[in-house]
Amino acid sequence: MSKNLLYALLFAATCGAALPAAAQSKVKIKSKPGKTQAATPAPAPAPATDWSETYAQTITQDDLRKHLSIIASDEYEGRETGEKGQKMAAEYIAKQFAALGLIGPVKNSDNPYIQHFSMERSRWNNDISLRVGKQSFKWLEDFYSIADSPFAADTEIQPVFVGYGIEQDGYSDYATAGDLKGKDILMLSGEPMSADGKAVLGTDGKPSKWGSNQAKIALAAQKGVRSIFVINPNAEAFSKVITRVKPYLQQPRMTLPGTEKAPQGPTPAIFVLSPAIGYQLLRTDEAGLKKYQTSIAQAAKPVKVPFKVAKANIKAARQKETFTTENVMGFLEGTDKKDEILVLSAHYDHLGIKDGKVFNGADDDGSGTVSVLELAEAFTKAKQEGHCPRRSILFITVTGEEEGLFGSEYYTSNPVFPLEQTIADLNIDMVGRIDTNHKAGDNYVSLVGSDKLSSELHAINEAANAKYTKLDLDYRYNDPNDPERIYYRSDHYNFAKHKIPVIFYTTGEHADYHQETDEVSKIEFPLMETRDRLVFHTAWELANRDNRIVVDSNKP
Repeated sequence: MSKNLLYALLFAATCGAALPAAAQSKVKIKSKPGKTQAATPAPAPAPATDWSETYAQTITQDDLRKHLSIIASDEYEGRETGEKGQKMAAEYIAKQFAALGLIGPVKNSDNPYIQHFSMERSRWNNDISLRVGKQSFKWLEDFYSIADSPFAADTEIQPVFVGYGIEQDGYSDYATAGDLKGKDILMLSGEPMSADGKAVLGTDGKPSKWGSNQAKIALAAQKGVRSIFVINPNAEAFSKVITRVKPYLQQPRMTLPGTEKAPQGPTPAIFVLSPAIGYQLLRTDEAGLKKYQTSIAQAAKPVKVPFKVAKANIKAARQKETFTTENVMGFLEGTDKKDEILVLSAHYDHLGIKDGKVFNGADDDGSGTVSVLELAEAFTKAKQEGHCPRRSILFITVTGEEEGLFGSEYYTSNPVFPLEQTIADLNIDMVGRIDTNHKAGDNYVSLVGSDKLSSELHAINEAANAKYTKLDLDYRYNDPNDPERIYYRSDHYNFAKHKIPVIFYTTGEHADYHQETDEVSKIEFPLMETRDRLVFHTAWELANRDNRIVVDSNKP
């Protein structure tokens, strides 16, 4: 027996492959003297087993439901980063990885399945106040802030009124304002509108860039102002906005220490005010403010300001603290290409508890988290039965995604395995529902990023779907002009930034997105099972093909 044949036999015994033909026994048939006996024809070879199909079948809706019913239950309190429920989920996932026999790859940790790291949390204090004269106004009822505040102590301010806060050729609300560096300004939201609802400064009556407060705030920041107070003159619109943003403003804002970008210039505080506060500051009423707005619209340029702005007192401070949170990972070592790593990822954090309501995040991203657990089970079963993948696989569930992709940012800055050995990241975030662009019964999945770095990765996923799952592949979110900018909004992006090819599997936003109604009872488990099997088939090919996929494109 040759050494090559011996190696082949040993490899087959280890990984469960069929024995090579050269190793099969050759039977000599003896014949009696004077007689010739024909040799028995060899049986036709059995068709090769499709191991990808075999182990994809182990991903079942029953198992997905079992895991999701646990981590998306009220007991896990919405899994907010740094809070009790998130840590419970981390422990659950780590125990699942250990039970599957995966390696805990994290060194110098009290738990080799857990990567601890520090974050900073800041919250608004409870004693925020705003007074104009003798009248006091309530935080998150009459006003709110969308930025940091320089007003840690009670501070008297004298805002400078700048109309709509617009400046362009032929129109400037700042013409007579003087030097505003370090000062506080007061402006109206939106832009001048005609009586029939058309934007005066827009082309053909369409909204101009000034219709968005973002452009006006950027302009004011360039002028070096300390703070911007924006009056929303529409009481109904203000009420709707504050109802929508209130839960988010009650959340802590989180950062990853050491990763903050240096500001390009002074960053002003921004406060949005109700019409009632606006009237007090401008010493007017609804009729007086509307008269002023109408005169601007008719003149199509700023007019003399009829208001004498009142002084105000404001106190709005944030408190900061450092805390620890966790990424969770399990590692399956491959065979002859084990130094090359495929990453399968999802985030397991969500929004926690707000106003006594638990935001369980069954789809976002409980669905992705349990998908990673099922993928891990399928691959470990393959390995246990002798069909181990050639490349290694890192199964990772990260925290801090809802706050700014912090868990994946930390991992890619502090990788357990070198990023140059990481061949791809298949990221799963929201695969359990049907979005607003589809209808019940649509058999689809949305893909983002598959062709942006590697044409081979895109082709592999397409081929896997054509052969096995036959889903409708929706690429609308892959459009570089996608207004939702989905490509930049989940954890795959932190791998893509390092030129690691990615596919982001998702099904888009639905009515329960970031609502307390995102519950297990609404998950489409049969469809989720099929979507996860597509991820598995793509991962199986990536882990077992002869050559690592190429990085041959750089699409936006």
